[in-house]
Amino acid sequence: MKTDSPLPAPSAPLEHYVSSAPFDLQSVEAMTVEQSKVFQASQLRLMWWKFRMHRLALVSGIFLVVLYFGILICEFLAPYNLHTRNMDYIYSPPQQVHLFHNGQFVGPFVYGRQMTLDMETLKRNYIDNQDDVQRLRFFCKADSYRFWGLIEGDRHFVCAAETGQLFLAGTDRLGRDVLSRMIYGARISLTIGLVGISFSFLLGIVIGGLAGYHGGIFDLIVQRIIEVLQSIPSIPLWLALAAIMPITWSPILIYFGITIILGVLDWTGLARAVRSKLLALREEDYVLAAQLMGAGSSRIIRRHLIPGFMSHLIATATLSIPGMILGETALSFLGLGLRAPITSWGILLTEARSVSVIAFYPWLLLPMLPVILVIMAFNFLGDGLRDAADPYK
Repeated sequence: MKTDSPLPAPSAPLEHYVSSAPFDLQSVEAMTVEQSKVFQASQLRLMWWKFRMHRLALVSGIFLVVLYFGILICEFLAPYNLHTRNMDYIYSPPQQVHLFHNGQFVGPFVYGRQMTLDMETLKRNYIDNQDDVQRLRFFCKADSYRFWGLIEGDRHFVCAAETGQLFLAGTDRLGRDVLSRMIYGARISLTIGLVGISFSFLLGIVIGGLAGYHGGIFDLIVQRIIEVLQSIPSIPLWLALAAIMPITWSPILIYFGITIILGVLDWTGLARAVRSKLLALREEDYVLAAQLMGAGSSRIIRRHLIPGFMSHLIATATLSIPGMILGETALSFLGLGLRAPITSWGILLTEARSVSVIAFYPWLLLPMLPVILVIMAFNFLGDGLRDAADPYK
């Protein structure tokens, strides 16, 4: 049965407003101040905020920055010249810095020392003379040096008293200040890691990038070479390559030779990381678009693929530098790395190769302390950079 029902009366048209202004992606009208701050922040700023939350990585980064700044002015920071010998204080133990003498504040000072020789063991024994107060001097004139081998100077950050001695880390078998030699040795041990990782980065990015982007027979050959190199134990391979260097080479040539050896042996891990990333990224649409526009392989890898995981490469570098520092230390400690007159932490540790020396003069192991601290700092820094590389995680 069909019935006719009246249609509803048309309602009045709804009023609406359409803005003719262009759409602003950065509009923050509906956001709070905190939300807009995060929304408008750049990728680099987001990474910095995430890295700053990793307190241990932040402290490690500051420590490394101070340390690398110190190697620029190591001549000024060291109390003595690198080659200064104090023959009256051979194997002198570390001196302790005091502030108070007989209950009165004197300032930083050390007590003078008197040496006696044990005729049975021929060991030198040093006794502090409590009546000989030797105040430390700051920004003072002492041993002369050539700043970076170019500029004559004699200013030091801290010096012993005019007629006193200052051995905060003791002396070695020639009476040379261990602390001063540690400060000078930092310049070699720390820079060899940076130079070596630069060489390793160049090989790893180029070889790994080509293998991951092109694949095929080139990728097959590169992977077999990497597997062979990684299957050889590190120390015997270091020894074999270090033995190839002629003994007639100058210390500078040996330094660069050790750097190249460490760089050649460290590129394999980075090359595999770059290859795996490029295997995934080369299938992206923007890579196909770049190919259709006529971009070459080198440009695509350099301008489009590598920037996509540069943060990962930076984190990898911070974790590879400690390995190179350890490699140089091990080679120098075994006598097959750097040689005198170049001074590094590994060369300083050669003084403590004898068990008897360690038993009588344990402070000769102090150069091992900065090696441990630097390696731990780089590992903490790399951990923080790896987390900061993905700020949205």
